Amino acid sequence: MRQAEMAPDRLLKEGARQENVLLDVQGLTKHFPVKGSLDAFNRNRPSVKAVSNVSFQLFEGETFGLVGESGCGKSTTGRTLMRLIEPTEGKAIYRGKNIFEQSSKELRKTREEIQMVFQDPYSSLNPRKRIGSILQEPLIIHSIGKRNEHTDRVMDIMQKVGLLPEQYYRFPHEFSGGQRQRIGLARALIANPKLVICDEPVSALDVSIQSQIINLLKRMQGEFNLTYLFVAHDISVVRHISDRIGVMYLGNMVEVAPTDSLIQNPLHPYTKALLSAVPIPNPRIKRERIALKGEIPSPLNPPAGCVFHTRCPFATDRCKQEVPESREMAPGHTVACHLYD
Repeated sequence: MRQAEMAPDRLLKEGARQENVLLDVQGLTKHFPVKGSLDAFNRNRPSVKAVSNVSFQLFEGETFGLVGESGCGKSTTGRTLMRLIEPTEGKAIYRGKNIFEQSSKELRKTREEIQMVFQDPYSSLNPRKRIGSILQEPLIIHSIGKRNEHTDRVMDIMQKVGLLPEQYYRFPHEFSGGQRQRIGLARALIANPKLVICDEPVSALDVSIQSQIINLLKRMQGEFNLTYLFVAHDISVVRHISDRIGVMYLGNMVEVAPTDSLIQNPLHPYTKALLSAVPIPNPRIKRERIALKGEIPSPLNPPAGCVFHTRCPFATDRCKQEVPESREMAPGHTVACHLYD
């Protein structure tokens, strides 16, 4: 899609954004110590380097897609920003305050404005509770509204996400996967948040249901004025909902760009390989497939220098020794690769 052919709502959103930063992530790092691997003096403790020095910004009203292979650190990034797991290093500045330094009381208030939709629409719901009770829980935890108003608020949000009033008293096992994901979205939205972190919300669903949930997310974004961090491994899904996309590989952010810029002109060799794997619905159009050789290195012992050099067809000796810095090659389009030094 060329710039002139961009959807009017996307053009309007980009024009109205005016670089209003809602969340500023700086040098986010998360290492998981390996259990049972301590030496006698508690030194040289190995760790899984899930996320390494990741930085990006979220602007109000946009959808920022985070894409990459399974195990690249996408979900860990989202969960760390929610402080479901604690970071090793870095900052996450939300409305001028670092989330990672907040007390329990401050964090509870922040979580009222930052909610999460989880990947598995079944395990994220309490099987012993009815849907009405599940959706009332955020209102009770954050002391939102009066108790006698909670049922009406739950009914209202259920209607907005496409659920029926009579489903209020049902249990999670009585719903399909798509319906359960609607419940997960309703639970996130009922507290009226500003930012929603969507952790692969459609990967467990059928393709036909995926499109319904994507359309629902876009509709809810307009109605509630939401900002999304949309995590997924399928770049063809991410491109349809995202205003900007960040590409991760082995815990590192290798490229960030507006969606149309990334699709038309990918710069990093890994991004090019991802896009070459996306099927084209027209059999008359052929695309050169970029097949990456070798296996993904272990995050327990990532390669020195550029973490992608072991699979990159353009790798040089410099790539094996130096970590590439992120450089802006076009407005809003940054890449971490020695090819562009």
